[in-house]
Amino acid sequence: MLWFVGLGVSGPDSIPKEVGKIIQKADLVYLESFTSPIYKEHEEDIKNLVNGNFKIAKRWLVEDGQEILKAAKNSTVILLSYGDPYIATTHIELRTRAKLENIETKTAHSASVITSMIGEVGLQFYKVGRIVTIMSEKKSITTPYKIIFKNLIEGIHSVILLEYNQDENFFLDPKDAILSLLDAEKEQKRNVVNENTFAVVVSRIGLKTQKITSGKFTNLLKTNFGEPPHSIIITGKLHFTESDAISVLTECLDKPLDNSSRIKSVSIQMIEKYVPLVREALEEIKPFYNDSKEFCEILQNAELYINDAEDFLKQGKDENAVLSIGYADGLVDALRMAKGIDPKM
Repeated sequence: MLWFVGLGVSGPDSIPKEVGKIIQKADLVYLESFTSPIYKEHEEDIKNLVNGNFKIAKRWLVEDGQEILKAAKNSTVILLSYGDPYIATTHIELRTRAKLENIETKTAHSASVITSMIGEVGLQFYKVGRIVTIMSEKKSITTPYKIIFKNLIEGIHSVILLEYNQDENFFLDPKDAILSLLDAEKEQKRNVVNENTFAVVVSRIGLKTQKITSGKFTNLLKTNFGEPPHSIIITGKLHFTESDAISVLTECLDKPLDNSSRIKSVSIQMIEKYVPLVREALEEIKPFYNDSKEFCEILQNAELYINDAEDFLKQGKDENAVLSIGYADGLVDALRMAKGIDPKM
């Protein structure tokens, strides 16, 4: 038998009595330490609860899984983790392997830090987009940056988890994560974040020292958030109830802002850039065809495609707009080449 048991956000204090009895009766209890740090007092409380064997499980032990699965074939084994056990994909994979080996599995769910922080901040959970993790490795920031960009295009919130390395006892500081995003902006130039981006830093959720701070990047960079762990939420389009909640439920340094209002998709940015350029190029070549009636239809089609691109953009049909301006640009380039004029774009 293999149990997957979540400790919730408050550790042993949030273990239901029924789950406590299961832990007491287990032959072997593993407390995994790689999805969240283990607090000494929590470890001692769990040890006192366990009557069987107790062991700290590092990432490699859970990922390998052989030791756990072997023990679970002939005895009752529990894998304890902070939050809900299936937030970690490693645990899902281990459960799948157990089922394939005909090992019975059971689950005791609990509150996750991710779900808890959304509620504590006052945001609506169905407006949360894809979750990202920011690492200390600078080269890895591009992926989180692009995911946040996509979330903001949809007007939804971005939950950002920060790197935790159990072997080195390393936690990425929220300020370093913010600086990494600002560095990515300098390179990507998609106007995803800037010093006025509004965000929420959630610290030590569920613990007695819990702290939630919200404000613009410029003020968050001046803030001491205390001991880890921390997470960040970059807000998307805010309902007025969410704005009110953030103002009341968090230490709010600035008025809550809708970060999605200034975001434009790549296609919109392309159309806004190329429509004026193609129209200007078309006007430049028209005089070369004043006496060439056979090209009038091509000139008219190019202009119609430009107009279509603008109309499609207003209608929210971004893909059609991109196609239209592409057709117009192609016709204009062909007309340039026919007269030996070098394209400008």
